Amino acid sequence: MIAKTMTEMVKNSSAIRAMFEEGKRLAQQYGAENVYDFSLGNPNVPAPKEVKEAIGEILGTEDSLMVHGYMSNSGYEDVREAVAASLNKRFQTNFSGKNILMTVGAAGGLNVILKTLLNPGDEVLTFAPYFGEYRAYTANFGGILREVKPDTETFQPNLAEFERMLSPKTKAVIVNTPNNPTGVVYSEQTILRMAEILRSKQKEFGTAIYLISDEPYRELVYDGVKVPWLTKYYENTIVGYSFSKSLSLPGERIGYLVIPDEAEDSELIINAANVANRILGYVNAPSLFQRVVAKCLDAKADVAYYDRNRTALYEGLKKAGFSCIKPEGAFYLFVKSPVEDESVFCDMAKKYNLLLVPGSSFACPGFVRLAYCVSYETIINSLPKFEELGRECGLI
Repeated sequence: MIAKTMTEMVKNSSAIRAMFEEGKRLAQQYGAENVYDFSLGNPNVPAPKEVKEAIGEILGTEDSLMVHGYMSNSGYEDVREAVAASLNKRFQTNFSGKNILMTVGAAGGLNVILKTLLNPGDEVLTFAPYFGEYRAYTANFGGILREVKPDTETFQPNLAEFERMLSPKTKAVIVNTPNNPTGVVYSEQTILRMAEILRSKQKEFGTAIYLISDEPYRELVYDGVKVPWLTKYYENTIVGYSFSKSLSLPGERIGYLVIPDEAEDSELIINAANVANRILGYVNAPSLFQRVVAKCLDAKADVAYYDRNRTALYEGLKKAGFSCIKPEGAFYLFVKSPVEDESVFCDMAKKYNLLLVPGSSFACPGFVRLAYCVSYETIINSLPKFEELGRECGLI
């Protein structure tokens, strides 16, 4: 028999992945060109040319240990120094290589830092809607995830409820901006107020509350929007980053944690995170791609491609009568369901070979998520289907 905890997880397996599998089935039945799969945030934009060039250059070396060997659990020293220098240049910070821990993507980084910080029964707060795996990551280490209900008008964090929910049991708060699934970027005003609340509650409780900033979409922003660098606003901030979206490398599983000196007990956290990286079984981040990303820190995926998709899909959905806010970042649209149960709406959409993810997967029922990191042709060809769906729902 499998573990009881896994029995529940299998039963409640990701709706996103289930929809992705449904897309493959429908593609076999109707042809891939006739299926409009908006389920998975799997980048369609090719990796920048610098990535291919870096791989060739690195693999051309005769030094096998330099490319494929073990290293410090936190990663190659020169790679970590390069990451720190890049951050310092971009955000006017003062990190060194010791503040960087190379990780197996953002997911690996989140598990490492939660393993480092949590005791059983500790609480982690996050703002709905949120990436559903946060719940499993927190439970992995005996923590309890508590979700702050959303402001469904703006999708900025509901700070009044957040302040009420903080308690002496709160060990960490996870934020994700630009946000999956809404595409919202948390404003500087929001971050300033959040930091003020956290400092006040730390003083009231006599505890440290760590703000974990999950940032796989940091580089994907539009219309000149700026994403606040959170370590500059709140001392106890730890940043988790992934190159999955910025360099279109989701399958390579490469990212990093930033643990600033200003964070309370930073030296202990850095040392413990190194141990956590090892004992969780990662041992270290993928060696080849540590070397690759170090050479590509100034490279970016084609954001203009995503922007064109964003505009076409947003305007097409509005024309079809659907309601959603225009995303400022990431590559998702969060659309209000025209029927009360968004799962029913997702089933209606499937009749038109439109694959959407129910908002309940993100703790926000009544909405659906569309990932527009697909081909432009997929978006254009889907729009007549959305009009048919909108007509069936009485929107046009």
